Amino acid sequence: MIQQATRRPQISAAEPDFFADRLICWQLAYGRHSLPWQGISDPYAIWISEIMLQQTQVSTVIPYYERFMTVFPNIAPLASAPVEEVLTLWSGLGYYSRGRNLHRAARMIIEQYDGVFPQDTATLQRLPGIGRSTAAAIAAFAFGKRCTILDGNVKRILIRYFGVNGHPGERMIEEQLWQLAEGLLPVEEDHKTIASYTQALMDLGALVCVRTQPRCEHCPLQVDCYAYQNDLTAVLPVSRPRKTLPVKEIVHLILLDQGQILLKKRPVPGIWGGLWCFPETSIDQDSVDYCKKNLHLQVIKFAELPHLQHTFTHFKLTIQPQLLRSIMYLPECEENSKENDCLWVTIDEALQRAIPAPVRKLLLMTQSLFQSFIHE
Repeated sequence: MIQQATRRPQISAAEPDFFADRLICWQLAYGRHSLPWQGISDPYAIWISEIMLQQTQVSTVIPYYERFMTVFPNIAPLASAPVEEVLTLWSGLGYYSRGRNLHRAARMIIEQYDGVFPQDTATLQRLPGIGRSTAAAIAAFAFGKRCTILDGNVKRILIRYFGVNGHPGERMIEEQLWQLAEGLLPVEEDHKTIASYTQALMDLGALVCVRTQPRCEHCPLQVDCYAYQNDLTAVLPVSRPRKTLPVKEIVHLILLDQGQILLKKRPVPGIWGGLWCFPETSIDQDSVDYCKKNLHLQVIKFAELPHLQHTFTHFKLTIQPQLLRSIMYLPECEENSKENDCLWVTIDEALQRAIPAPVRKLLLMTQSLFQSFIHE
């Protein structure tokens, strides 16, 4: 275990040039150059990509980014679109507050900044969903601003390079990493250098200085990397103390009526806020009774599907899906459905709406089940 917070709290006078030059040269030869948001300085396109890349892998983001940019090629159509259209395109990407914040920020830029994207990081951070590191990435790539990013990948690079002892999520450690990151910025302030350096940091963390089994033999910084020189790459960064996540169990009611399925819009804020899901009950509540009291539907249980497990940041969710068939509904059911944001749609129509990943899985499972009945 490393005893001090850092191996060397001070950055040597020559270190920024050494660090940046090696990274930029490495990125030119071995980094990524064909991502759809690279090679451009459009702040809107860069903003969309950076928000999507928050806590999401590049390979997952690419098809979402391309679809999103086809529908919303600039900020005006995004700001004028209903939020549900944005969430529909976001469906399956997770962390849906990012999509809602994206929509809110687009409207703010139109209304408060006349549609012109802010250039300074302080103003960018006032927009919903943009934190310090994301603001720096947008400013660096779009405007060549001399500012540093500090996402999870960059934190890992700096912790190993300097030998920082502590979890990167700790406030004191994070503040120290910000100071180190700012001290390593290239002295040159031209747009190309700043953008190349920023991309190099991202690429090194994604391709070489990865969480487990880093590819140190390919790293341009290994000659002066504390973790590599002291055989501590498997130890640094220090892991967060493990916590047992609480488990929540719920029942999703998949209600069927004449080839249609009932969806209910989730309230905002909250988990899956603004998305279409199935009516939900607790595992202790009788589903037939729930439908009668809350949806004015008389139903019979049809089948149960396998349980689904879904992990959020702070808890694990076990979903118990029940298939139910509607056999009678009262005249006031239609009025009640409107009040509760309920909607009867076909499975194909449901798949085109803004739905979270577990609901999509259940819809596909239900669709597959019915197709097997037809072919029997």
